[in-house]
Amino acid sequence: MYLKDFEIRWSDVDANRHLANSAYLNFMSHTRMAYLMELGFTHQTMAEHEIGPVVFYEHIYYFKEAFLGKPVKVSMEVVGMSEDGKFFEFHHNFYDNKGRNFAHCEMMGAWIDLKTRSLTGLTDDFLKAFNKAEKPDNFRVLSKEDTRKFVKVPKDLV
Repeated sequence: MYLKDFEIRWSDVDANRHLANSAYLNFMSHTRMAYLMELGFTHQTMAEHEIGPVVFYEHIYYFKEAFLGKPVKVSMEVVGMSEDGKFFEFHHNFYDNKGRNFAHCEMMGAWIDLKTRSLTGLTDDFLKAFNKAEKPDNFRVLSKEDTRKFVKVPKDLV
């Protein structure tokens, strides 16, 4: 499990004086990118390969409040990936300074080719980096069908 430390700042709280929903998203995004950078997915290497990560969904479950000035840890685990690396599922947990879990998130995403603007698998080098990474007991190989489990489709105004 990858862990990143944060302190809840003034800009991270909402009108209820607890950690704002947007701050949860920012902390998770920062944790993911720090993890990916350690695997070799830096701005430079992603720019060289003209790829970037996209998020399909993030489902957050809140258990307790978190408040200004308190230290928190955000975890990240790779719980699923397709064989070609195109699709991935990450789980995040939020822990207070005593190690108590106060929120959980399940997110799914994919890699996009920045030239064609279409989803793409990973190069062998990037796949090797992910294959070296620690995997939890509940890790699974994803298929395209896994990305459609919530069956949401756009509904245009026209």
